[in-house]
Amino acid sequence: MYTATKNIVLPTTITGSLPRPGWFTENFGGRPFRVAMTDINFREQYLDNVSCVLRDQERAGLDIITDGDARFDTDVGGRSWVGYVVQRLEGFSGYETSKIHAKWGGSVPGEIMYEVLEARMLPRVTGKIGAGPLEYGQLWRAAQQMTDRPVKFGSISADCLESIVSNEYYSDRKNLVHDLCDVMNEEFHKLSDAGCRIFQVEEPWVHRFDFHADDGEMSMEFYVDAFNRSVEGLRDKLELWCHTCWGNPAQQRFYESHKSYEPALEYMNNLDVDVLTFECASTNGMDLEAIGRQITKPKIAIGVIDHRNLQVERPEQVADLIRRALMNIPAERLCISTDCGFGREGMSRRHAFYKMVALVRGTNIVRKELGVPEARIPATDEGFTLAE
Repeated sequence: MYTATKNIVLPTTITGSLPRPGWFTENFGGRPFRVAMTDINFREQYLDNVSCVLRDQERAGLDIITDGDARFDTDVGGRSWVGYVVQRLEGFSGYETSKIHAKWGGSVPGEIMYEVLEARMLPRVTGKIGAGPLEYGQLWRAAQQMTDRPVKFGSISADCLESIVSNEYYSDRKNLVHDLCDVMNEEFHKLSDAGCRIFQVEEPWVHRFDFHADDGEMSMEFYVDAFNRSVEGLRDKLELWCHTCWGNPAQQRFYESHKSYEPALEYMNNLDVDVLTFECASTNGMDLEAIGRQITKPKIAIGVIDHRNLQVERPEQVADLIRRALMNIPAERLCISTDCGFGREGMSRRHAFYKMVALVRGTNIVRKELGVPEARIPATDEGFTLAE
């Protein structure tokens, strides 16, 4: 159901996460959201942070905004993206302590990815998966009450969760995936019932599976079916996005070089979503022609901002990538976003803010060329500068 992007040409947004203000020092530490909000220091810092990141996105002129993934703690390499969920669901206990996961992708000591993966001390699957206090609806409401713009809420996908955690209970991994899908689907519907009208599921494993072909237990078809099981019924209630990229722990790629979406596109086209995102800025749009040809069902959101590079893109650079996308994707089916979230460690708030401004400035260049309304960008108003 198109709600947030309806009647907007080239709607703009970011993936989700934003750097924390330096004064936001409190963490959830595994507590349920409403329990953490009984702590006066946490409550003040959390709500002030959400207000700050919403204001920054409004000043940048974004059409669709996020809470900056404010629920994620200041863990090494964005661990909380996974940890927030697995610390709260039934069936998880203890922590992964082996060195095996630290060597994922061939990482060795002395490399930043080894440190990132070594710090992923995530709970292990030790029992049947059950629901827990994720409280997505309450988290979304805390942000949406502060703005009139639609707040997009995001969550790791169930199938991606299974690919990351250690399993000591399920003899058949597919049963683990299905249980995770069912539990997450229940939580996603609670979010919708709370009033959320734009929701993003992040990193379906299908687009990466071709690069893990040694996994003989699974298949592309299974991961498409699993993802669709996890979002069943949602498109009747909200606008459903699916974000895909090539990783962002500590602003790093998981893979040694740029990967192509092309082997997975025919399967990705069958994901039951309204909008499907692609990392395009860091790859200089190398898959745009294939994406436009093979993704025919959902709208397409392209990343025009590189989340791993501190150099702020020029608006002209953003506009050029959008024009190239329009050669393959009709304007009414194209959305504009970032390659991934801006994270917690590698980027300052200042860098993230001006990258968001560049995103909208570049989009406005193309909107003007198309003869459609441009977004107002308060940050560019000379009447509010500090200079005389």
